[in-house]
Amino acid sequence: MTKTIVLVHGAWLNSLSFEHVKARYQAQGYTVIVPDWLHDDRSPAELRANPNPALARTGQRDIVAHYEKIIRALPEKPILIGHSLGAVFVQHLLERGLGVAGVAINPAPTPGVPLGPHAIVSALPVFGDPLSWRKAKTMTLDFFRTRFAQTIPAELVEAEYNRYVIPTAGLVYWNGVINPMKIDFAGQDRAPLLLIGGGKDLIADASMTRAIFKKQKKAKALTELKVYEDRSHWTLGDAGWEEVADYALNWAVTHATDRVELKLVA
Repeated sequence: MTKTIVLVHGAWLNSLSFEHVKARYQAQGYTVIVPDWLHDDRSPAELRANPNPALARTGQRDIVAHYEKIIRALPEKPILIGHSLGAVFVQHLLERGLGVAGVAINPAPTPGVPLGPHAIVSALPVFGDPLSWRKAKTMTLDFFRTRFAQTIPAELVEAEYNRYVIPTAGLVYWNGVINPMKIDFAGQDRAPLLLIGGGKDLIADASMTRAIFKKQKKAKALTELKVYEDRSHWTLGDAGWEEVADYALNWAVTHATDRVELKLVA
């Protein structure tokens, strides 16, 4: 059984956003790889101050190809765990035959699934700017406080924002609605997939997670759904993140396609 995990971050964040999850999994004896998206491989403070101009021209296809190259170079197929848009990328990577199991946490809109009402409001800062498809956009502190991580204590908001939030390419949003990468839900030959949603998610509504689940259920592979009704989009940074991280890994270990024997998270 694989001892390798690849974590895939979403928009507005880079690999640092998985720092606690990475450490928790490493303590269990796993090799944990957390690749940055293209042009995101500096600290959040550096990226906010001076984003790479190439970031604005980076789309979803570029990012998925970047992860595919990294994963194909690994000595063994990994468990794939992604958050937000990274959870969409996990679905694309599984469709390509990569990974022994996948977990999509708070998945952003997947092709064929309409935006939920909260997701529509949250996308307005990008789609409201008709030129955002060629810009690197930065989430505001107020947006982070009220929609992205609205469940964390007010006194922690600014520190969390400064530590983790980075610019992201507006193009990755537009890629979701204009000539999007599609998934052959029924025809794909993928590994098992778990979808995790949050009842208080104002970025990727739990209704969207349920809709993605219905699409993915068309595959022959095992597909399951878990919704934490009291959790927001910031579920892997919010209080109690350990429960979500452990559930995700335990599920992947239990259902991985090359399962032989592997210790579950205690």
